[in-house]
Amino acid sequence: MAGPAQPAPSTPSVLFPDGCARPDESSPEPDYFSDLNLDQFVDAVDSRRSAYRLASFFRGRLHDARAIEYRQAVFRDLADLPELTARIDAFGERMRDVRDRLRGTDAMRHRYQEAGWLLEAVHAYTGACTALAEDLTQYESRARALQAIAAYVRSYVASDAFAALAHDAERLQERLDDIRYCLLITPGRVKVGPYEGQGDYGAEILADFEKFRQGETKSHRFRFASDDVMNHVEEAILDRVALLYPDVFEELTAFRHRHADFLDPGLAAFDREIQFYLAYRAYIAPLERAGLPFCLPEVLEGGKGDREVAARDVFDLVLADKLVAEGDQVVLNDFRLSGPERFLVVSGPNQGGKTTFARAFGQLHHLAALGCPVPCRQARLLLCDGLFTHFEHGENLTDLSGKLHDDLVRVRTILERATPAGVVVLNEVFTSTTLDDAVLLGARTLEQLIERGLIGVCVTFVDELSTLGEATASMVAAVDSRAVPTFHIERRAADGLSYAVAVAERHGLTYERLRERIRP
Repeated sequence: MAGPAQPAPSTPSVLFPDGCARPDESSPEPDYFSDLNLDQFVDAVDSRRSAYRLASFFRGRLHDARAIEYRQAVFRDLADLPELTARIDAFGERMRDVRDRLRGTDAMRHRYQEAGWLLEAVHAYTGACTALAEDLTQYESRARALQAIAAYVRSYVASDAFAALAHDAERLQERLDDIRYCLLITPGRVKVGPYEGQGDYGAEILADFEKFRQGETKSHRFRFASDDVMNHVEEAILDRVALLYPDVFEELTAFRHRHADFLDPGLAAFDREIQFYLAYRAYIAPLERAGLPFCLPEVLEGGKGDREVAARDVFDLVLADKLVAEGDQVVLNDFRLSGPERFLVVSGPNQGGKTTFARAFGQLHHLAALGCPVPCRQARLLLCDGLFTHFEHGENLTDLSGKLHDDLVRVRTILERATPAGVVVLNEVFTSTTLDDAVLLGARTLEQLIERGLIGVCVTFVDELSTLGEATASMVAAVDSRAVPTFHIERRAADGLSYAVAVAERHGLTYERLRERIRP
């Protein structure tokens, strides 16, 4: 069966307010996704609810602060009204049953069984819609998106078309429930006849043995699976039952044709779109239970007013998901760009959390542009019109141009595409060249990005990049007294030499220790 139909223009959307552009669902994932590990996040979310095809929703950033506030309001209501969230989730479960039934009709070989499955799907659907209308009325939402869908559902459930659908299904089910027939089974022959008041021998046998009953026991009854496609004997029996009750089965056939397309496009669209919120909340729920903070950030439109960007208690969403599952601790960090500052230049020892910090910075801005709660306690972020990354890649031995050439091409691409409301994450650029060249190329790259008005993070082994001027702010991956990384990223001047000394001391490789060991 094809996926849920797209909503008509007049149908309210819980993801896109009126006038908001929708993403092209055939578009590939953004270039920066793998660098920021967002591909892993989307794969995890989408795989748990694959029927809804949510990947495009999590890839397509919004470019309008009004649209972001529209989604944030829904997230806020779902967090504040857990009972409403549970009811909406239950609606999704009922709709999944509806779709399963509709898909099942494609496997049915017999017209009456196919029509019967459609009837069961209609029952599940009308019950789901009625319950949703009641739930959205009982738990009043403050979000415009949910208010609009509540009004839409109430209007739909009160419509003549929905009433006719529910009435037809109920009336037909009552007639089917009244059908009674008898089977006379003899070797090689099954005779189907009308029910004429014959006794229920099964009930009589159970009554005779009731006196021997000694409490509840395991049932050994065999139940035929109603989900199975009928075999030829069952099909033949059903055909003969239809001959006994031709009016009822003619009505069943007519119902199949009359209500073949009973799904309302607006409800089908809501069922899919609301999963964006439910799937994200399900992903972050274990992290919240572990005590990790999430917040709805303040989002600044590019080029408007104060460009100060800051966040408190930030963490990498994807890494945290893994660490929490393994019972490990997640380290939180802060950052701030204020006044003329545009780039955080992060230096320090290897394996000290610099790359993780840079990824978290990029993840925050992508998730904020989706209208989602972001992984930190408090945040003020830029609504970026472009997100660009350059992470160190291993050298490709089949590419004769070399790694430095690849770095230069990728940086040039960023500079050509970058706009003043863009965010850039650079991780260990120009590591394949000499220190002097790395200083020169790194400085020229940052200066051009700063001139264009972009903000971002630059992880580097070149301490000199942190002192280019007032537009750069230095941050350092900290170590403890034993030179063991703490994974805290501190705002202070770069002092890379101290790490070499600390590491040498820990391993007994300082000049003094070496002289003592080799002294004759």
